[in-house]
Amino acid sequence: MKANKRLGAAIASLVLLLSFVACSGKGAYKPGTYEGEGQGHGGAIKVAVSVDSDKITKIDVTESAESDFSEQAVQEIIKRVLDKNSAEIDSVSGASETSEGLIAAIAAALSKAQTGEAVKSADAKGATGEVPEDMSCDVVIVGAGGAGLSAALEAHDHGASVILVEKMPVIGGNTNYATGGLNAAETAPQKALGIQDSVETFYEDTMKGGKNLNNPALVHVLTERSAGTIDWLIGLGGDFSDVGKLGGATNPRAHRPSGGAPVGNHLVKILYDAVQKRGINVQTNSKVVALLKEGDAVSGVEVETKNGTYTIRAKAVIITTGGFGANQEKVVAYKPELKGFGTTNQPGATGDALDFIKDFDVALVDMEQIQTHPTVVPVKNTMITEAVRGNGAILVNRDAARFISEMQTRDVVSDAELAQTGGTAFLLFDQGVRDSLSAIENYVKAGLLTEGETIADVAQKMGLDAATLQATVDQYNGFVNTGVDTDFNRSDLPRELIHAPYYMVEVGPAVHHTMGGIKINTDAQVITTGGSAVPGLYAAGEVTGGVHGANRLGGNSLSDITTFGRIAGTNAAEFAAK
Repeated sequence: MKANKRLGAAIASLVLLLSFVACSGKGAYKPGTYEGEGQGHGGAIKVAVSVDSDKITKIDVTESAESDFSEQAVQEIIKRVLDKNSAEIDSVSGASETSEGLIAAIAAALSKAQTGEAVKSADAKGATGEVPEDMSCDVVIVGAGGAGLSAALEAHDHGASVILVEKMPVIGGNTNYATGGLNAAETAPQKALGIQDSVETFYEDTMKGGKNLNNPALVHVLTERSAGTIDWLIGLGGDFSDVGKLGGATNPRAHRPSGGAPVGNHLVKILYDAVQKRGINVQTNSKVVALLKEGDAVSGVEVETKNGTYTIRAKAVIITTGGFGANQEKVVAYKPELKGFGTTNQPGATGDALDFIKDFDVALVDMEQIQTHPTVVPVKNTMITEAVRGNGAILVNRDAARFISEMQTRDVVSDAELAQTGGTAFLLFDQGVRDSLSAIENYVKAGLLTEGETIADVAQKMGLDAATLQATVDQYNGFVNTGVDTDFNRSDLPRELIHAPYYMVEVGPAVHHTMGGIKINTDAQVITTGGSAVPGLYAAGEVTGGVHGANRLGGNSLSDITTFGRIAGTNAAEFAAK
């Protein structure tokens, strides 16, 4: 389905482009402003394109249902079109549906602006460029996701000059896609909501969820500093006032914006806004291919761009490149049974650091520990946040029966789904759940949900037995009323499913998080196979191993990347100042 949508968008763009691409030169346009429309990931994208007689002068997006994180992709597409004076450009990797929709919209507007005079296409601007010059700084950070942005802010605020390098055209990485929340205990938002929680319980839940394979020292840091991370983020302007409960958590501790809005793009926005305010140098479309070395210490990075390769000399390097969940070859190498699985990861999560750290004899831990997320829409590879189950949704199989406590850890629920006929399941919820979690509106806009006015209606549309599904829902509602799930012992029963309309979507497991990675200590220093720290080299986030053990609890990744990103930034700055 997703591939067909992209193909359709590409064909639409091509048809429009062929009508005017040869006209993008002198006298090609009738001066004025023209409107165009395309279809993005979230719905229609409308633009107003201004032209003079021979070039595009301005592009405004007048309507868009795309998520906040796609704004960088939108600006990148507009820049490319203006530079080339043509809509015949490539889409932005990591936001291809948004890109294709925007390109189609611009193409539609330009087709209206053409005069019909066929002349030779104007020379593309910016098609070639000079090789970037070598640079230097105190701290260079590789990867501009949540961990990299957090590290950049702390390093800067501790007096270091910072360069943040990102291989993708947009910043944010997998953090952009996070929805459920950021786990933290004993926080001000929890106290304001009357939620009783403790650092000790947070620690115990995390160790239990990771099957005690986690490094206890790292988990202590994660849990003990989590409340401080929430305070820091609120101080940057963040909204973490809504607190929900995700799988494996004893108490509600998943912090997110009010109304249960998606947390990831909000987190990226507040971090990136702070980075911009500080004037931190951010280099996108720049892939680090090697670490520079002097003796046994790191001394910078080698960066590859479309215009050539350059170096950044630095006193300290922080690796925040994320995991390798989008690299099927690496996933299968460490866990062969995941061959052929889809992934929820953005395309930049390819494990580059595993290649460029080899000269430093870096130790790796838990590499075979790769998590699948149980509620991912097949083919589309769109993840339905765990918070939907946390707010009351249930899972049923093709017999229209529940088969698991929905709030079990991700590995347990994934295995249970794979054991069902067809290897997938169906997520069912009502309008009450939808109203409780604004993140669901994104799934509505994307057309992922099947809606029915009654249980029987939605069952018929999904090909399930209506009477059986009604009996399943009635039994579950009875458990909510008594507070005891005698079938599967689900401990969290927030609401009955009684408010029409009802919604269903088919879901199944997909590669979601790689728990293994670079070995670090509690100071975020990178550790060698001999047990010593590499001088000047730090790492944080999904690129590291040891924090999550055999299974990451939902909400712990954002806590991990921000907390350890801050630690890495602080310590790298202090190292550089020596």
